[in-house]
Amino acid sequence: MAAINEQIGKDIIVAMKAKDSLRLETLRMVKAAVQNKEIEKREPLTDAETVAVLNTLVKQRQDSAEQFAKGNRPELAQKEQDEIKLLQVYLPQSASEDEIRTVIQGALTHLAAGGTAPGPKDMGPAMRIVQQRILANGLHADNKTVSSILKEELAKGA
Repeated sequence: MAAINEQIGKDIIVAMKAKDSLRLETLRMVKAAVQNKEIEKREPLTDAETVAVLNTLVKQRQDSAEQFAKGNRPELAQKEQDEIKLLQVYLPQSASEDEIRTVIQGALTHLAAGGTAPGPKDMGPAMRIVQQRILANGLHADNKTVSSILKEELAKGA
C-alpha cells in the first residue's frame, strides 16, 4: 500500500551510507512532508496521496528554481533542479502528449454523446472527465499540459 514511502525510507539509509548529502536532505524533506500530511489526515497515506505530496514538492522546487534564476543565483537554481530530478524518480512516468490527446478525444466523444459538440465553454466539465480518465488509466500528467491540449481540441470542435 505504501510502497513509495517504504522505498524512500530504504533510499534514506542508502544515502546515509553513501554520504550523499543532497539526496539525504531531499529524501528527509520528502519523508517529513509525507509525515506531516499523515498527521493532518490521521492515517497513513496511500501511494496516490504520496504522489500528490511529491507533485507539490516538485512544483515548489520549480517555482524556487525560477525565482533563483531571475535573482541571478544560478547555484541555488541548480540545487533546486537537482532536487527535482531526485523527486521525479518516485513519481509515476508522465503520459506522453499522444496518450493525453487520446484520453482527451475519448472524453470529448463522451461529452458529444449528449447531442451537442463540446466547445470552449465546456472546458470545466471536459477537464474533470479528462482528469478522472487519466487517473483511471494509471497515467500521470501535468495539468498545464492537459489544459493546453484540451483547449486545442475544444477549439477544433467549435
